[in-house]
Amino acid sequence: MLAAAVLSTSPALGQEWKPVEQEQLYTVKGSTGPALYASIGERGPQIGGLVRTIAVTNFRLTWRRDYQPRNGGCVLASARPKLILTYTLPKPSARLSGTVKANWDTFIAGVREHEKVHGQMIIDMVHEIERISVGLTVENDPGCKKIRQELTGKLAAISQEQRRKSREFDQVELGNGGNIHQLILRLVNGG
Repeated sequence: MLAAAVLSTSPALGQEWKPVEQEQLYTVKGSTGPALYASIGERGPQIGGLVRTIAVTNFRLTWRRDYQPRNGGCVLASARPKLILTYTLPKPSARLSGTVKANWDTFIAGVREHEKVHGQMIIDMVHEIERISVGLTVENDPGCKKIRQELTGKLAAISQEQRRKSREFDQVELGNGGNIHQLILRLVNGG
């Protein structure tokens, strides 16, 4: 009984963070699969201000970090993230019916699932940042300045790895025969 009470008050167990996940919808017009897909091409979110896409996952990540001077050095004693994931997805402006509705429902469920995979990749990245951050120690850093530079270098590599994985996932999913490619074909061709 005492062990259960001690475990339930452990800071590590009670401090587990969870991301905030939200959807941002943009409207598309049309009553047929081809019209809906054309509207996505006209209204979909832009990536880098250049290319329109069906959907996108964005995130905002902030940290509460506790840097502590110790024995002339500095240690990152804790790092608590706040992660907000925003999935931008299309939504028809009018009620759909029949086969178009069924195809749309399948399409948007697949697109949503695809974006959730991107979201999980971001969550995994944040866990990796936590893993390499907490306990990081830099000697001869009583002002806790060098440790920030060292951490920034490590974070850049983790971020680049997450982007690489995300690009590779999109190449497979959007490529010929990929899941998103198949969903698009079913929506447009009605199959």
